[in-house]
Amino acid sequence: MNRPASVGIVGCGVISDHYVENSAAFDSFEMTACADIDAAAARKLAAKHGLEATTVDELVADPAIDVVLNLTPPAVHAPVTRQALAAGKHVYSEKPLATTTADAADLLAGADRLGLRIGCAPDTFLGGPYQSALALLEEGAIGVPLSVSAAMLVTGADAWHPSPELFFADGAGPMLDMGPYYLTAIVALVGPVRRAAGFASTRAAERAIATGPRAGTRFAVTTPTHVFAALELEGGVTASLVTSFDAVDRYVCDLEIHGTEGTLALPDPNAFEGPLRIRLGRGDWQDAPFGSRGQADARGLGLHDLVEAIAEDRPHRASGRLALHVVDVARSVLRAADERRVIEIESRVEQPQPLPVRPGTTVPRA
Repeated sequence: MNRPASVGIVGCGVISDHYVENSAAFDSFEMTACADIDAAAARKLAAKHGLEATTVDELVADPAIDVVLNLTPPAVHAPVTRQALAAGKHVYSEKPLATTTADAADLLAGADRLGLRIGCAPDTFLGGPYQSALALLEEGAIGVPLSVSAAMLVTGADAWHPSPELFFADGAGPMLDMGPYYLTAIVALVGPVRRAAGFASTRAAERAIATGPRAGTRFAVTTPTHVFAALELEGGVTASLVTSFDAVDRYVCDLEIHGTEGTLALPDPNAFEGPLRIRLGRGDWQDAPFGSRGQADARGLGLHDLVEAIAEDRPHRASGRLALHVVDVARSVLRAADERRVIEIESRVEQPQPLPVRPGTTVPRA
């Protein structure tokens, strides 16, 4: 492709603004059109950013659109992606790829049959801190990895979102809404998951909306709001992950990798910025230098890599297969908690290749 790929957005909620604003940092694609079942939302986004507002069916069928950017609510990720594939479009989706493992696998099978690509968020593991951590791990800076400790404990969306019900329904909750950031980082840095166990609880059967025009409205909670995962990775490394919407007025976002000789502490995997620190033995924590290896450390980096990978005929990194594995692990953790047993993970994926070092990028050394 000798021109930037034309990207059409389906789903014009808050996250769409971030993608459009960040698109100026990437030369491989341009946002050209947007659509939403709420026509007013599409018109608003189009007017703000100079896009063409259209219907979902018209956007997906438009021969000028090369890639559909699926930013719809998780419950409709699968049908929108399926529609785009049927129209011959590559797709980049927000996380999770689908709300069930079966739907995620079906999407990948369909894309493979049609010779199309699916990419999926999160792409934060392609940012400078995480790519630099990968370089440190590959050179043995903390010895042989032994375990990963990760925690995401936050106040639930009922405290800040005017319509938070979808965050507390099956297909979301902390494990499927926020867990993909942590699970993707773990797989990208240390390797895929082989077995999973879990414990889960729902601390309140009902919640009340705290803000907006519906403040005070109560709604049912239908998925666990506090989930602990115990994971065995390929190669024997173990990982623990706790995800929770029950931590009042807190935002804990920890991820550490422990090795035979030291520990790496990584920044929030839901963002591109933050310190990367290393501690060897019983020594003091030290900041590890890093720089952006992609065109920019910003949401949209995975979409950029997808478009470039299509042009270069190589695998893309924030892939649908990686996203399928993440959904499989998250669902297996919830099922393991419900059935009180360890579950073998059926999906398989290879660790994404590191981004190449760009001129001027600092390569960290222990």
